[in-house]
Amino acid sequence: MDTCSIFLQQLVNGLSLGSIYALIALGYTMVYGIVKLINFAHGDVMMMGAYAGFFVLMFFGATVPGLAGAFVAAMVLCALLAILIERFAYRPLRNAPRLNSLITAIAVELILQNTMRVLPFVGPDPRQFPTMRIQNFSFGIFSVSNLQIIVIVSSAVLMLVLNFIVNKTKTGKAMQAVSFDLQASALMGINVNRIIAITFIIGSVLAGAGGVLYATAYPLIDPVMGYIPGLKAFVAAVLGGIGSIPGAMAGGIILGVAETLTKGYISSQYADAISYIILIVILLVKPAGLFGKKTSVKV
Repeated sequence: MDTCSIFLQQLVNGLSLGSIYALIALGYTMVYGIVKLINFAHGDVMMMGAYAGFFVLMFFGATVPGLAGAFVAAMVLCALLAILIERFAYRPLRNAPRLNSLITAIAVELILQNTMRVLPFVGPDPRQFPTMRIQNFSFGIFSVSNLQIIVIVSSAVLMLVLNFIVNKTKTGKAMQAVSFDLQASALMGINVNRIIAITFIIGSVLAGAGGVLYATAYPLIDPVMGYIPGLKAFVAAVLGGIGSIPGAMAGGIILGVAETLTKGYISSQYADAISYIILIVILLVKPAGLFGKKTSVKV
């Protein structure tokens, strides 16, 4: 392969990985935009979705209907999990100092990880995630696998659905209003608790789908698998401007491409480091992120 072919191939790989990061980052940025909370348990919600998909695929087999069932199971489980976490962990602390909510998010993360470790039908050992047979489709100087197509197309569809919900529906308009001013929204008759719960649900549904896609691309799952992709998705959200939905999408794609280019041209050992280097640089150069807006806070 010539230099151009290698570069295009790495871009395709980066787009596939970046799509997953973008999906997970959307959950971070939506929750932060509404309640100004960094939900560090979000990566472990993704892990729960991956396990839901795993059990469905083990039962139905790694087929297209099986994969569709895995998506549905992951989304439903993560939606229910979001309702429980928001209602019993975050809502009681909504008016408390932000540090309390941050510590609670870390506690929820550890609870989810260790719960999965002790469950007899899960356990701490890694498991092979069932995947379909890989087929490569050649497009001249680069190729795309069927799994990459599934990842990219699924991510794009989910992002378009989210964009429609946020910008074209009554609930989406209410989410924007609560994000702008929570107290004023409550005075205008918006059920703030309901909108915040819906925001958590949507973010967790996307995380569940991201968990299945991530396990499809990297077919080995374990109870702590959500930590690194969750952290990178957080970096993607900050890169794009946390609180900005287009920013989360762009940040995920940029991060995925940067990571794969690092693997291809430098060394795979530096692939994880590049994410945090990008985070440091963006905080130094443009703290609000690529799509973020500068805000002033009264103290």
